[in-house]
Amino acid sequence: MNLLNVFPSRRDAYLSGFLICAALIGYALFLQYVQMLEPCPMCWFQRVAVVALGLVFLAGALLNPDRPGARVIAWLALLTGGSGAILAARHLYIQSLPADALPSCGMGITYMLESMPFLDVFARALKGSVECNKIDLILGLPIPAWTLLFFLAAIIAAFLLINHRSSNRQKALFK
Repeated sequence: MNLLNVFPSRRDAYLSGFLICAALIGYALFLQYVQMLEPCPMCWFQRVAVVALGLVFLAGALLNPDRPGARVIAWLALLTGGSGAILAARHLYIQSLPADALPSCGMGITYMLESMPFLDVFARALKGSVECNKIDLILGLPIPAWTLLFFLAAIIAAFLLINHRSSNRQKALFK
């Protein structure tokens, strides 16, 4: 039994993916503004990847593609989710380093974006800093580990949706 058969249509599955992305961004904002966990530059770029993946899923929900369109959505999910997975894996690597192996506290992301070219900001964020080495655990795992797992699951789901078949009840409704 295909686990994606829980969803009667690709549209419902894509909409669920979008809502999960929205919930993740909502949770990130909760952690930032309520729990006062200041995101490091790597966290900001992972948020951008979650938003981009959410937009891919939203496009899938709005367009309700057939199989060839679902392939396009899956490849776009691989591009956006894969970028996020790479960022999350890099973040986990940075967190595994001793603090003295990282550059000292640097400029905040807002100041960097205002005063530096974007590619320089991105390169500096990828190098990491002491801020990126701070480990906050949720259910025993660091936040970047959760985002890595999410990105991998979303990519797998997007590719499984290529061959997703609607239930007979759903097909009958549209005949």
